[in-house]
Amino acid sequence: MSNKNNHADIVSIARRISNKKKLFLKVSIITFILSCIIILPVPRYYVCKIELAPEIGTSEAGGSLSDLASTFGLNLGSGITGDAISPDLYPELLKSNDFIYNLIACPIKTADGSVSTTYYEYLLKHQKQNPLTAPFRWIGKLFKKKKISKPIKSINKFNLTEEESNIFSKIGDNISCQIDLKTRKITLSVEDQDPLVSATMAEQLRKKLQEFITQYRTSKSQRDLEYYTKLSRQAKAEYEKARQRYSTFSDSNMDAILVSFNSKKEDLENEMQLKYNAYTALNTQMQTAQAKVQETTPAFTTIKEASVPLRPAGPKRMAFVAAMLILSWLVTAFYSCRDLFINSFLHEE
Repeated sequence: MSNKNNHADIVSIARRISNKKKLFLKVSIITFILSCIIILPVPRYYVCKIELAPEIGTSEAGGSLSDLASTFGLNLGSGITGDAISPDLYPELLKSNDFIYNLIACPIKTADGSVSTTYYEYLLKHQKQNPLTAPFRWIGKLFKKKKISKPIKSINKFNLTEEESNIFSKIGDNISCQIDLKTRKITLSVEDQDPLVSATMAEQLRKKLQEFITQYRTSKSQRDLEYYTKLSRQAKAEYEKARQRYSTFSDSNMDAILVSFNSKKEDLENEMQLKYNAYTALNTQMQTAQAKVQETTPAFTTIKEASVPLRPAGPKRMAFVAAMLILSWLVTAFYSCRDLFINSFLHEE
């Protein structure tokens, strides 16, 4: 009996919808027009992606365990490598003010050549706005005090103004980093309203990330290299002085046969030899430090380089209009058959 009732309900709903063709047509036309009015003024944006394969140093056992875990969607790399900034932390690193500060002064140029400025000034003064939101922006400006923009060099990343904070947040939203746990592939992407700016900043993002990671990974080795280089230079200078004293004394007393002169000569020779040994040892340490810097410098292999996108990534205008039409049909169908749904619900009770 219930199957017959359900069949009758479906038939009634289909008949009711069939009788409301004009209503559906009107709703579809109105929805299509409103959807176009809403979505067409929204500025289009482009996305440029770069794919990197980082060199990750792991021990033999640790590397095997990490590879095994990655096949199950797990990542043990950050705990095995011993590196405080593993690739898993790159997405968070890109959102930090310290990193974003390195991007604001990057020079950019739009595809049509009309704008050539810094990335900060471009986001501040040369962004396309949705005209439908103009009244709200105008009202918002009434309650804000007009402030003179500061030059980029005077921006304090530890004490940002509201305007600067908004630009930093916008940059953080425009850039992204995704890590593939299985392959450890890094995908950097930059979203922007201009295709050339998107590609330019994607390349800058890659360079700044590599520079940041390289500086971090080699900071201790660089300090050691600077330290041993300084000591090696001092030791060489002291050795040169000791050799000069020995040479001067030997030349001045070539015919001397007194024991005191010979003893003094031996003392100077021993001092010169000690200075030379110290210089040799420190020079070896300096060369070892140079090799350590090279060893700790990370290598990034570019799998996919930046290229100017040809087609916009969004907004998906056709998809938006189609979704709005489907939603309007569902709402109209429910509104047209609301009495049938209510009667069916009451009948079941």
